Amino acid sequence: MPDIAGYEHLTEPDPAHAMLLPVVLGALGRGAVDRRVFELGCGNGAFAEGLERLGWVVTGVDPSTSGIAYANACRPKLDLHEGSAYDDLAGRFGRFPYVISLEVVEHVYAPREYVRTLFDLTAPGGTIVVSTPYHGYTKNLALAITGALDRHFTALWDHGHIKFWSIATLTELLTAAGFVNLHFRRVGRIPLLAKSMVVTATRPG
Repeated sequence: MPDIAGYEHLTEPDPAHAMLLPVVLGALGRGAVDRRVFELGCGNGAFAEGLERLGWVVTGVDPSTSGIAYANACRPKLDLHEGSAYDDLAGRFGRFPYVISLEVVEHVYAPREYVRTLFDLTAPGGTIVVSTPYHGYTKNLALAITGALDRHFTALWDHGHIKFWSIATLTELLTAAGFVNLHFRRVGRIPLLAKSMVVTATRPG
């Protein structure tokens, strides 16, 4: 896969991390005994580092050579590796009680393969947390009225967003893969104009 440039400039957590962290922590649960988390699409390791500081044990992969090189150089204690959703990650790393994938699915060419890998990585009874930019009728209408569609759906962002998900389409994707108990939360701004949506779901036990 082509490398994804820019991770070397993100020495601190992305601003989206502060928005997503409370929701992710709520899904992981404070009383968890098994505190292992797999992060699919870990980037430069900033979010994984934040979780590790709070007592979670994170294993992660990302397809970016530069992103993982940065993570390994600057965050050498983290267990982060090159890899993608198109690999047999469960065969390589096993299964986890928690799997997170934040702001990734919108970049994925083959989302059914991606979500199959999520399912395989999740232990029976385990929980996934997936986030992606929110899209819905009201927000899309607001983008059109304000003339922001070209900027929002830009085709000029190398390695940028290639899929634009709604609650309905993400629900269809996850339930077709076998996940149950889906719960959505919209974060950032007011709900109708939310920046992102976060879905938690479970793999049946």
